Amino acid sequence: MGQARTLSISLTGLEGTLVEVEADVSQGLPAFSLVGLPDSSTLQAKDRVRAAAARSGLRLAQRRITVNMTPAWRPKHGSGFDLAIALAVLDAQGDLLTHVPSDTVLLGELGLDGRLRPVPGVLPALLAARGLGLSRAVVPEANLAEARLVGGIEVDAAPDLTTLLHRFGADVPPSPAREPLPAGAAVERGAGSAVDFADVIGQEQARRAAEVAAAGAHHLLLQGPPGAGKTMIAARLPGILPELSTEDALDVSAVHSLDGRFDARGGLLRTPPLESPHHTATAAAIVGGGGGLARPGAISRAHCGVLFLDEAPEFSARVLEALREPLETGDITLHRARGVFRYPARFQLVLAANPCPCGNAWGKGEKCTCTPLQRRRYLSRLSGPVMDRIDMRVDVGPVDLHRSGAEPAEPSAAIAARVGRARTRQAHRYEGRGWSTNAHLPGPLLRTEFAPAPADLALLRHSLSQGRLTLRGHDRVLRLAWTLADLDGEDRPDALHIGEALTLRQADAR
Repeated sequence: MGQARTLSISLTGLEGTLVEVEADVSQGLPAFSLVGLPDSSTLQAKDRVRAAAARSGLRLAQRRITVNMTPAWRPKHGSGFDLAIALAVLDAQGDLLTHVPSDTVLLGELGLDGRLRPVPGVLPALLAARGLGLSRAVVPEANLAEARLVGGIEVDAAPDLTTLLHRFGADVPPSPAREPLPAGAAVERGAGSAVDFADVIGQEQARRAAEVAAAGAHHLLLQGPPGAGKTMIAARLPGILPELSTEDALDVSAVHSLDGRFDARGGLLRTPPLESPHHTATAAAIVGGGGGLARPGAISRAHCGVLFLDEAPEFSARVLEALREPLETGDITLHRARGVFRYPARFQLVLAANPCPCGNAWGKGEKCTCTPLQRRRYLSRLSGPVMDRIDMRVDVGPVDLHRSGAEPAEPSAAIAARVGRARTRQAHRYEGRGWSTNAHLPGPLLRTEFAPAPADLALLRHSLSQGRLTLRGHDRVLRLAWTLADLDGEDRPDALHIGEALTLRQADAR
């Protein structure tokens, strides 16, 4: 009887911490103590390890077993520590002829029959392990495809505890024949390719706004009566966005892995995600949260993609106001009693809204049954601070089939090609600066290094002096102008670009 040590990873958000699992088997009354701030799911590892070891041909010694998970002050959560605890205890009681290597991280949940079951968050855990200098990892077979996405670390997988015990020299019978664990349903990649802008009839201004939004990563409000095509346009926006870079794909895949939604059989998630929560969603569902352990919300799952809020005024004020900080910073930090959780949240926000509760206050509004007070209250649910962070506000009116159906609409592929060229120009212009799109161009640089010619700013300065724009709005118009210039292949925006940017931002001003 003695001591042994294995390694695992604890995740706080997407940040990983190395956890040393120390096992001590000594004389005393039989007991199994697990210390180091485990939560309830981690604490239940005692029963899973005991049953899995017995099914694998080994029994835990009738001694005092103490397992310490250091750093002991940091909370541990989840069942991913089961494998590290099991091998540390069996090594400490002398059942392993070969010690677990000191550069190996162990992840996996044990079933009562000894099988290794998959755990969420393997991708961010191994990214953290690689950053900490570890070179090997052991994961369940079901997580092998995900683990292999992390380069620079040697990955081994096992179907059950018995297989690993054989590898470390334990005298146990061969693994019994078991039915394989059911495979998860394959996730269709590129589902957004099934929808195309060619399906959208008319709505030239809204289509133009969607192209500008995609080219510069800008936020967009589409306002109009029901059935005008607002949802169709928003659903097709991810289809014209460029494919994610490797760095962004790792971040997006890590968030989806932690959320348990990642199918690694198709590789990293390269298609920009689209999240479209229902208007009854809570603030925790949108920005992230939960009791004790803060999980990623819709804004993090939409990282590097689109967050679409249909019927935006129907969302609670608390949800809409909670979007203010992520829209500015590109991430979300959630403070809980058990720690501080940070998730990426650099998304494009697309809002769709009716002009009034009944939706008929359009044109002359003859069919509208709402009072003026009801209309004001309805639209005032989108507060001034939220609206000021929206780059473009576009009216989407009813479609006239006689005028709009004569020529076929432009397909997504043609729009995506222009968007790709505009994004390439931005990437070259901002290379080495920490951002790659016009939407994230800092305000001070907009007025110095990237300022248009003074003569071209006359209309914009007039709007600012008249109170039609805030200073934040002034900067967002300049960012829009840069995107319009990139779409036109110009080196710097001129007065025409600034005028169009003002029109796109103030289309709903009457």
